[in-house]
Amino acid sequence: MDWYRQNGRHTLPWRLTRDPYAILVSEVMLQQTQVERVLPYYRQWLERWPTFTSLAAESPAEVIRAWRGLGYNRRALNLHRLAVEVAHRYGGELPRAERDLRSLPGIGEYTAAAVRSFAFEQPVAVADTNIARVVARAVLGAASQRDLTAAQMTAALAALLPNRDVRAHNLALMDLGAMVCSARQPRCEACPLAQRCGWRQAGMPAGAAPGATAPRFESTARFARGRIIDALRVAPATAAELQAALPSAHHGRLDSYLQGLRKDGLISEQDGRWQLPS
Repeated sequence: MDWYRQNGRHTLPWRLTRDPYAILVSEVMLQQTQVERVLPYYRQWLERWPTFTSLAAESPAEVIRAWRGLGYNRRALNLHRLAVEVAHRYGGELPRAERDLRSLPGIGEYTAAAVRSFAFEQPVAVADTNIARVVARAVLGAASQRDLTAAQMTAALAALLPNRDVRAHNLALMDLGAMVCSARQPRCEACPLAQRCGWRQAGMPAGAAPGATAPRFESTARFARGRIIDALRVAPATAAELQAALPSAHHGRLDSYLQGLRKDGLISEQDGRWQLPS
């Protein structure tokens, strides 16, 4: 906690509020997206839609357009769906109970815990990738959380919870993992836990073998789906026009991309033209 008070990322805008909506927006945007990339989108989003009710009143198409550049467009659609449910079921106020939170679109175990801790200051452990890595190393002596069972991690996180300032405790672990205890090049000389770190005491053993090398992004379905959404952000288009927007390697899979996007609710078809959902 001494380290966090001196070194933590206290000025991040979502750290300066307890507004459940603003914190939830940040958590959704930060999923698989770096902080620096999220910052301008976060500010613009809250200026345009400052509440669940204002977001719920917008069309899904406009929400998807505003998400351009953040990737994983399904997150935008889930956030809009969640806002509609919160507006209609809960009068525009995000529920506090874990069961109610988990029933909302796009909210899993981590996001529910993060909102409960960072917005409602409930005494719950939060386990994003950074926190899990710090706990795996410092407490359990493993190279990463991939070397542990879910039960081991849950027990270790629970055992670390302090009697007070749980929100700051979670944020301190998160920042330590992001800024010092990184996955590939941990800066142990700057770590306040170095002298008691189980991983260092064990000789810093290598972790589980990494997975297979990821394919080039341009060859993936995610790339093609993103290109299709980007084209439809501008205007509705026929299948032929969308095919022309894709590299030739994707042409044979166009129909599967379109059907998948339609199933996810990200696009619709009308009179032979594809468009964002209205």
